[in-house]
Amino acid sequence: MIIYGVALLSICTLAGLFVGDLLGVLLGVPSNVGGVGIAMILLIFGGSYLSKRGLLAGKTEQGIEFWSAIYIPIVVAMAAQQNVLGALSSGPVAILAGLAAVSISFALVPVLDRLGRKDEVAPEPDAKPVTPATAPVVTPATSSAQR
Repeated sequence: MIIYGVALLSICTLAGLFVGDLLGVLLGVPSNVGGVGIAMILLIFGGSYLSKRGLLAGKTEQGIEFWSAIYIPIVVAMAAQQNVLGALSSGPVAILAGLAAVSISFALVPVLDRLGRKDEVAPEPDAKPVTPATAPVVTPATSSAQR
């Protein structure tokens, strides 16, 4: 069986894990901070970007959709094996990072909603309905034979 989209998935996973390790070092937490989530976001944006540019074949796009769908159980499994007690005992940084991530996510919901509705144009409530301009009534010319 040929599996499509694995190259994009692996690039996003490696980049996400690298950035997560880098964030862990910068925050002073001895673990990966959000690397799998960053990889998922990179996969979504990367697939969307390539799809809009027409750079993905149909089977490759279906493969990426498959990997995007299966990625959620992978994230749950990886999160289940992390040492939550160790992260909490390392100081308030883990709690602050979690609260910041949740707060930013909640704040971005209306923004993403507006971006999704960008194509829809709602009429203004005070606007009057547009009526077509009335053209002068033209009556057909009558000939002398019709009189």
